[in-house]
Amino acid sequence: MDKEKETLLEESLKGYKEKITPVTKGTLTWERELIFLGRTQRGYEIEFDAHIQWGCAPTEALLLSLAGCMGIDVVSFLQKMKAELRSFKIEIIGERNPEPPQYYKKIEMILHISAKNVTEKQIARAVALSQEKYCSVYHSLRKDMEVKVDYILDLE
Repeated sequence: MDKEKETLLEESLKGYKEKITPVTKGTLTWERELIFLGRTQRGYEIEFDAHIQWGCAPTEALLLSLAGCMGIDVVSFLQKMKAELRSFKIEIIGERNPEPPQYYKKIEMILHISAKNVTEKQIARAVALSQEKYCSVYHSLRKDMEVKVDYILDLE
């Protein structure tokens, strides 16, 4: 990305994510067995189930939260770069420690992007901005965890 485009992108990002709520609240209510209902402060709900029959595992929600945060960032940045997105999907794979605590040791994300008017350099920049500065979920994870992000670009 040339210097002029980089400067325009940096200026367009001023104020991005500055309107966050500094304190986030939620509730988790036990429903039955090992099934819980989580509710955000805005009223959105997610079910957690230790046996993964009626809801997702909390660790699955963590992976999806990371992918969601990075996806929002990357799509937003690409739109600011005037990319014409046709589709965007993230595959996410997490490798956990086999012994308790079974934290994620390694996470790999593959971004599938179909777009016009975008370069691989712009995609790399969008991913770097998310990882280095803007993705709150990424920055809330363990510092010793390896996170790898690749992408597959389909230029239509």
